[in-house]
Amino acid sequence: MPLDGKPTAAVVMYKKIRIGFADFWPGFDPRDNFFTRLLRRRYPLEITDRPDFLFFSWFGRSHLAHDCVRIYYTGENDRPDFNVCDYAFSFDFNDHPNHYRLPLYALYLALDQLVKKDWDAERLLAEKTGFCSFVISNPACRKRNRFFEKLSRYRPVDSGGRFMNNVGGPVPDKLEFIRRHKFVIAFENESHPGYTTEKIVEPMQVGSLPIYWGNPMIHRDFNPASFLNHHDFGSDDDLIDAIVELDRDDNLYLERLKQPWLHGNRVPEALEPEALLAAFDRIFSSNVSPVAVRRRHMVFFDQCKRTVTRELPLRYRRFRGRLDAMAYSTSRKFRNNPFVL
Repeated sequence: MPLDGKPTAAVVMYKKIRIGFADFWPGFDPRDNFFTRLLRRRYPLEITDRPDFLFFSWFGRSHLAHDCVRIYYTGENDRPDFNVCDYAFSFDFNDHPNHYRLPLYALYLALDQLVKKDWDAERLLAEKTGFCSFVISNPACRKRNRFFEKLSRYRPVDSGGRFMNNVGGPVPDKLEFIRRHKFVIAFENESHPGYTTEKIVEPMQVGSLPIYWGNPMIHRDFNPASFLNHHDFGSDDDLIDAIVELDRDDNLYLERLKQPWLHGNRVPEALEPEALLAAFDRIFSSNVSPVAVRRRHMVFFDQCKRTVTRELPLRYRRFRGRLDAMAYSTSRKFRNNPFVL
C-alpha cells in the first residue's frame, strides 16, 4: 500500500511474445504494422525469424517451413485453411472457434475516423467539383468495368487509376482526387459474403458517397442508408436511376450524406483494440500442439492443395484481367479512330 494509505490498482505483467511474419504483400513491414502496433499496447514483442507465433498471409509458401503456432491473415477473397493454420483473422463470417473476423478496412484506417462529429454535409457538397470518380488499377472485375461504362453514358466518370484512365494519367493522391467528387464507384474485385476491403471506407473518409458492390452482407458492417449498395437494386440500370435522382436533387443527396457511416455512429465493439487484444490473449495462452507439428507428414499434400485451389484460380483471374484490359484498350482505339486497323 502506498504512503497515502490508498490502495493501488494491480499491475498486470505480460510475458514477452516472440513473433514473426511471412508471405505478406509487397512492402509489408514486419516491424511496424497493424499487428505489432496493436500487440505493443499490451505485450513486449520480439520480432524474429524463429518465432513462437508466426503471422502469415497467402503471398507465398515460406510459412510451411515453420513448426510454431501459425496465425493466418488475409484481406483477399480467400478462405482460411485450418489444416495449415492454428488461428485465422479474415473477413469471413466463419463460426470456427479459432477464427476472428477482421476485414481489411479495419487495417486501412483508425475506424474512429468514420465516426461523424461536427459533420458539415452542406460544406462538403459545396466543395464537390466533379460528378463521380473511379480509381482502379486491377482490370479483372468485368462487372465493375461494365458499370463504369454504363454510368459514363449519363455523365462522364473521372477515372484516375492506371486502368481506363481518362484524366491524363494516374492521380498522385487518390483520396484528394475522390474528395472532389460527389460519388465514388467502390466495387470490390470480387463478391463474397463478408469480403470488404478499403474501397468503401475511402470515400467515407473524405465525405463522398460510395457506390458499392462486393459483400452482399455489407449492411452488417455499415449503415445501409449512408451509401448506395448495388445489392439492394435489381440491376445496373436501377442503381443508375437512383444515382441520377441523387445527382439532380441536392436535398436528397444531403439527406444520405448526413447519415452516419457506422451503425449507431460508433466503432463496432468487435473491432475495438481491447476486443482484438482479448483474442490474442487466448491465442498466446493456449497450450495446443501446433497444426504444423500434427500435420508434418502432410506438407507436400498441403502444397499441392494450395496450388490447385488457390494459386491456379488466381493466375486465371489475373490472365482474364489482362485480356479485359487489352480488349478495353483496343475498343477505345476503334471508338476514337474508326480507321485504325
